[in-house]
Amino acid sequence: MVSGNDTQNSGFLLQGLSVEPELQSFIFGMFLSMYLITVFGNLLIILAVSSDSHLHTPMYFFISNLSFIDICFTTTTILKMLINIQIQSKVISYGGCITQMYFYMLFAALDDFLLTVMAYDRFLAICHPLHYTVIMNPRLCGLLVLVCWLVSALFSLLESLLVLQLSFCTDLEIPHFFCEIKQVVLLACSDTFLSDVFMYFTSVLLGGGPLAGILYSYSKIVFSIRGISSPQGKYKAFSTCVSHLSVVFLYYCSSLGVYLSSTGAHSSHSSATASVMYTVVTPMLNPFIYSLRNKDIKSALKRFFQMAVIKRKIVLDLKNHP
Repeated sequence: MVSGNDTQNSGFLLQGLSVEPELQSFIFGMFLSMYLITVFGNLLIILAVSSDSHLHTPMYFFISNLSFIDICFTTTTILKMLINIQIQSKVISYGGCITQMYFYMLFAALDDFLLTVMAYDRFLAICHPLHYTVIMNPRLCGLLVLVCWLVSALFSLLESLLVLQLSFCTDLEIPHFFCEIKQVVLLACSDTFLSDVFMYFTSVLLGGGPLAGILYSYSKIVFSIRGISSPQGKYKAFSTCVSHLSVVFLYYCSSLGVYLSSTGAHSSHSSATASVMYTVVTPMLNPFIYSLRNKDIKSALKRFFQMAVIKRKIVLDLKNHP
């Protein structure tokens, strides 16, 4: 057994998705492409919302925050793997592993909470349309996002502090492409009872609680939509929820896939593979889900690029004709 101090000096080894050398270039190219698409797509959503006054509404405020969190989430889990493949190393320092684990839990929890807040926003917009603008004022929107950050940061910090108290065995290989908390705790030689209890407690609380809130909101939404007499009115009300429902479906299905794969045979390899959907594919698809069916964001992006072209022409004209 090695102590925490020895672990700090030696660090951990991230096995990644495959140990086959011939697959490393393919994995690097595929994940780099997915990472760039994720960052570029979510940045476009943020730019569209921030640059267009028509999108300065609660729904788009939450969407832009979700895009920012998705960029951070993907960067936390994927960037170190890409660097390790490029330099042909599997090492991550003890401090780097704990830091990555903290931010992974932080942004995963933020995703969870923000999707719940967005369900509450849709609930108010459809079930209480006359009071929506009064209730969902900028102050409340900012407060909801702030609470999401504070609660997520607190739980992530507590879990990370519990892991810091553990001592680790000589086998420091993590069968994953990032420092996933369950895989790190499994390497500990000291008693992990407190860490395990808190980990399962937070999983139920941060997973089950927000999901229950989302299901409750949409049960009320469905009841309200059924009361609308006009088919056009029903379609319009439901269409405002389609994008959010699609993201919720992707998020929780991928999370469930990770959980089920970790309980079956060959759990380490299966969990690492299933985590790709959760950490990479879902954040990459979110911008497409929110933009392809959304005329407002399409129009905002079109105006943004038109303004960028106009500004570029003005700059070039000034340079050519000073």
